[in-house]
Amino acid sequence: MTIVLIATILYFIAAGLLVAQFRKEQGRGLSWLLPALPAVVLHLATHAMTWRIAGGADLHFFSALSLVGLGMAAMTTAYGATGRMAALGVVVFPIAAASLFAYASHGHVDAETLDWRLQAHAWCALLAYATLAIAALLAITLWLQERALRRREFRGWLRALPPLVELESLLFRTITVGFILLTATLLTGVLFVENLFAQHLVHKTVLSVLSWLAFGALLLGRWRRGWRGVTAVRWTLTAMALLVLAFFGSKFVLEVLLDR
Repeated sequence: MTIVLIATILYFIAAGLLVAQFRKEQGRGLSWLLPALPAVVLHLATHAMTWRIAGGADLHFFSALSLVGLGMAAMTTAYGATGRMAALGVVVFPIAAASLFAYASHGHVDAETLDWRLQAHAWCALLAYATLAIAALLAITLWLQERALRRREFRGWLRALPPLVELESLLFRTITVGFILLTATLLTGVLFVENLFAQHLVHKTVLSVLSWLAFGALLLGRWRRGWRGVTAVRWTLTAMALLVLAFFGSKFVLEVLLDR
């Protein structure tokens, strides 16, 4: 629990440093990396130590939530270290801290024995969710930036962001990577998961396919019709909402509410 508390504090320090930079309109500083990097490492270490004690990986609701938070924090740190979108850390780091604390506070379940095929499916899913969650945050940021520019509200946080065209390009590159990972998730599910349309999995499967179709339609619309701006934001958030319901919605009902 000590490691969890240290990681949580470091996450919030990193977010606080980013906020301080934006208030001073110095969005390119990297002082936030000093607490962010060890926070991510300690977050990862928490899971690694728990799995070592349990003899395997537990992927119940709070564990999966924490792993997605870890993935988002790691990607945000990587993006920010290259000078792009460090602003995401203001939102992502507290989310990662909260998910880690929830994982540590609500206990752990016995590790499941999964062969390499089911492990591949699970890790593809977690990476897809983390990547597309970052894409959703980028879409919201893009919408806020466009609205601020239309209203001529040139505030400090706006100056900390990359140019609109660069942000939009980053959004679609992130969606493309997430779409590939989501495709791999669905393919490994079809190939390796038994009874994919069983009663406890059918909602998850259907909503995941709908999300995949929505992200695919967005990428196709971008390629064929040049979709951008508000249209891209709406499609991204709709597809992400379906994905959240597919995975965390079903897991929350089954594992937390029904204790199955």
